[in-house]
Parts: sequence; structure tokens; C-alpha cells
Amino acid sequence: MITLQDKELLAKKGIMESQISEQLACFRTGFPYLKLSAAASIERGVLVPNDTDEKSYLSSWENYIHTDKTIVKFVPASGAASRMFKDLFEFLAAEYDKPSTPFELMFFENLIKFAFYDDLNAACTKIEGKSISSLVADENYKAIVNALLSETGLNYGALPKGLLKFHKYEDGARTPLEEHLVEGALYAAGNRSHVNVHFTVSAEHRAFFKALTEKKVDAYGQKYGLIYNITFSEQKPNTDTIAADINNEPFRDKDKLLFRPGGHGALIENLNDLDADILFIKNIDNVVPDRLKEDTVRYKKLLAGVLVTLQKQAFDYLELLDSGQYTQDQVREILQFLQKKLFCKNPETSILEDVELVLYLKKKLNRPMRVCGMVKNVGEPGGGPFLAYNQDGTISLQILESSQIDMTDPVSKEMFEKGTYFNPVDLVCAVRDYKGHKFDLSNFVDKTTGFISYKSKKGKELKALELPGLWNGAMSDWNTVCVEVPLTTFNPVKTVNDLLRDHHQ
Repeated sequence: MITLQDKELLAKKGIMESQISEQLACFRTGFPYLKLSAAASIERGVLVPNDTDEKSYLSSWENYIHTDKTIVKFVPASGAASRMFKDLFEFLAAEYDKPSTPFELMFFENLIKFAFYDDLNAACTKIEGKSISSLVADENYKAIVNALLSETGLNYGALPKGLLKFHKYEDGARTPLEEHLVEGALYAAGNRSHVNVHFTVSAEHRAFFKALTEKKVDAYGQKYGLIYNITFSEQKPNTDTIAADINNEPFRDKDKLLFRPGGHGALIENLNDLDADILFIKNIDNVVPDRLKEDTVRYKKLLAGVLVTLQKQAFDYLELLDSGQYTQDQVREILQFLQKKLFCKNPETSILEDVELVLYLKKKLNRPMRVCGMVKNVGEPGGGPFLAYNQDGTISLQILESSQIDMTDPVSKEMFEKGTYFNPVDLVCAVRDYKGHKFDLSNFVDKTTGFISYKSKKGKELKALELPGLWNGAMSDWNTVCVEVPLTTFNPVKTVNDLLRDHHQ
């Protein structure tokens, strides 16, 4: 039963009652698993360009950036860093006072190696009247952690990763936000010497991101001889999803409907709002110092070169089909391109009449396109590339998470476990059609690929609904190509001690 108070809340968020009904239905029915055809591999869907092809793709991107096209680097950056410091929060709450676990010992033994060491030392001196070395001598380890995590200190326990100091340089330390500004200059600068970088942030941190950007952007602009256009957006309130109780009825807290963020899939709305031809997407924490950026930059350009090469061919074919001046051999050539270059197959194309086949080709070619970097699977948790069946009977490349795969089915489970590639979230996307119009990206989302998780609120169990993931179901109906990239381009920071790895020093 929707009350008047509920209707006022829905209006404020911009959510329709029909959306609530749809979401509650998802809680009742759940989401179907995707049927797999095969794990993507070099033999099935993953490109490994040879030296000649690589040069051609790099040249294609170099030519593209000298056109009037708009390039934007899109960085999801709203996640809080609290999970980075989970072990340190546990140390603060522990009954013992000296570091005991391997994680704690590693953290304290290497304190001086962290890029935030000087700031932390200043915070300790301000709060405790003692330096880090003095506090260590006094075995007052928890005071150091408190200075790092608490609001009276650096507040790293509540800030997003993008604002934490990750890397040391001779002229100071850099945050991930700054590293992304540098990356943007190195591979995403357009013809007018402009670099467009867009960060999605949380409302409570937007002012901090803006302040840091204003403080740093001129220096990076002078260093690279470029003009930065930095923009921010927040996850939209109308992408929040209703929480449900164990009976799949709306969960209420003090008689008020409870909504939760819809997950990173909600950012397809933010992506859709950008006026761009090409979009680079990469997570905020996957950055390295300048001394290791060469591979990152090279392979970003390579992915972009593959994208614009395939896009040009698709556009040429669409123009040919529009003209009506094509032969049967050319139609077969276009079908081969769709199947062998864009890895989209439909077993029924062999029985389609000529007109039906042309309409099918137009529909499949005239879609957003993405080229995704994939690294060899080394046991990291997360999804990977698979050839999967779609609702229209086609088989295409998808980036899937384990939750989308039926692990009770031995065949599907074996495919997932034997997958040789992992998704590092390294995407380059083309979002205009062959006539220059922006695609409405919301038309290419598979709404049946959401996810239900179990949470609690004040001790009461609830169900939470996540929207189709940004690079999973939210891009399900895109043309997708996967390219192998080296592990050197994948350097996420999941815990604070990851900053002690060589590629962050």
C-alpha cells in the first residue's frame, strides 16, 4: 500500500510507482541466470593483436584524436575507502594494543613507505604531541591508526579513494584523482588541446573533489600544455532501488520507505548524460606512478584504436546498406564482419530472407560499441568475458559476474572456473550512431540482469536490489570486443597495504 507520505518521497526522488512494482516483482521472482556458450579465449573472442596490427591500431587512434571528435575520460570515484582500512579498524577495536596479525605487522613495519606518511606524522604531532617514531617507541600504535582514520586526523576512514595520497614523487605526493588527470593528458587529449575528465562522486565529497581539482589542475595543464575540462556528477536519486523485507514487501524504517543506492549500474545514466564521441572508463584506484605508466598509456591507445577501426568499418557497412546498392556477396561480407569481428552470432541468420537479413544486420551494427581490455586470470575475485546467449537468440560477448551464472549447473560452473581472462574494468566506448546522433544508452540495458543481496537495518533483515552492473547488464546490448592487455595495466588498491606493492612505490 503506497501512502501519501510514500508518494511525496517518490516525487522527491523522481521515482514512479510503476518502478516500485517492477522492483518488488524482481524480489519475488529473482533474476534468471545467463546461459553460457563458452568462456572467452584467444580462440573464442579475445583479440591478441600482432605487431603489425598493433601499429595500425595505434596509428588509427593517433589520426582520430586530430579530428573534431569529443573524447571523455569517465572515472567512477564515489566509493568510500573504508574497506581499504578494514583491518586497521579491526585493530582499533581489538583487545590487544600491539600489531599481531601479518597485515598489521606489514603496515607498521613499512609506515615510512606510504605516500601519506608526512601528513600522518603531522596529524600525530597535532593530536598526540608526538611524532610517529615517538609513538612507535611508546608502543602507542592505536594512536597512529586513529590519526590516520579519524575525523580529528586525516579522516582516511571516511574519505573516498580518489582523495587519498597514493604515490610519492620528488615534488610531493599524488592522489588517484591527480593520476587520472595525468593519464587523460597522455592518451585522451583531443584536437583542441583539451582534456575532458568526468568523475562520478558522492554528494558529501563533491566539494572536496572540486577543491582538490581547483588546487591542482593549473599545474598539470601547464606541465602538459593542455586545457582541462573537469566535471562531476552524482548517482541520481531516481536510480535508488526499494528495499524489501523477507516477505518481499516494501521495507519500512519508522513507517518510511527505505531506498538504497542501485549500485554502479546506476551510472549508465551519468554516462548517458555526457556529450561525447568516445569514452574511456577506468576505476579510480587502478593507477600507477609515472615510471610505470608506459604500458597503461600504450594499451589504452591500442584499445581506442581497435574501437575506432571497427566503428569506421561498421559505419561504412551501414551507409552501404542504407544506399540499397549492395550485392549478396557484400551482405555476406557484412555478416562475416558481425560474426568474426564483433563476435555476435545468430544461428537463425541462415534461414532469413534477404530483406530480413539486411534489417538484422542494420540493427546489430547500429549499436553502441565497446572494446574491453582483459587480463589473464590470476585468481582475483570478479567477473570475466563469456560468450552468452541473449534474449533474442543471439550469442555475443558479455562481461559477467559469478552471480549471473548458475553455479549449480556443472557445465556453467566449469566454464566459469576455467575462464582464462579477468575483467579489470578497462573500457573504451563509442556512443554515437553512424549519422552522428547520440545513442540513448538506456535502450541497451538488459533489465533482467540485476542482483539481489541480503543486508540488515537496525537488526532487521532486508533485501537490496542492485541494478544491472555498468559493464555487465547495463551494456548488455552493445557490440563488445575484448582485447588482451598485460597485467601491468591492472593495479587496483583494495587494502591500504596494496600501496606497498612495487607498482605503487
